[in-house]
Amino acid sequence: MAQDEEIKYFVRIGTTDLDGTKSVRVALTGITGVGRHTSTVIARMANVDEYALLGRIDEESVNRLRTAVEQYITKIPFWMANRPKDVYTGETKHLLGGDVALARDEDINMMRKIRCYRGIRHETGQKVRGQRTKSTGRTGMTVGVKKKREGSA
Repeated sequence: MAQDEEIKYFVRIGTTDLDGTKSVRVALTGITGVGRHTSTVIARMANVDEYALLGRIDEESVNRLRTAVEQYITKIPFWMANRPKDVYTGETKHLLGGDVALARDEDINMMRKIRCYRGIRHETGQKVRGQRTKSTGRTGMTVGVKKKREGSA
């Protein structure tokens, strides 16, 4: 019971509150832009046990995790980044938190602006990645296929 009292239920890393009741490896995936592989790499860079509960590790280890998250892009090869070649600058970036959504919105707006096929599909609210649309993805007033009446022609 004494150990349950000393657990921190929320640990702040970056701009995200992480769940302290989960292991370090799983809790780091709560940061947008950090997946399972990235969280494992960050935990190993910070020299923290990835299977320990995040709320039970000491403050020094949490600080090492914070610095590892900030320095992640400088320590990895370019192919591990979630944005290997930025459209505007051409440099390798790894976006975290709210920057991921902002970059996605900017990319969609650029596609709309240059009137490419994907941009037009985004504008009209249709499927973008080549899915079939004859029978699926129907929204709005379309309910089903109406048959023609035989009597009225």
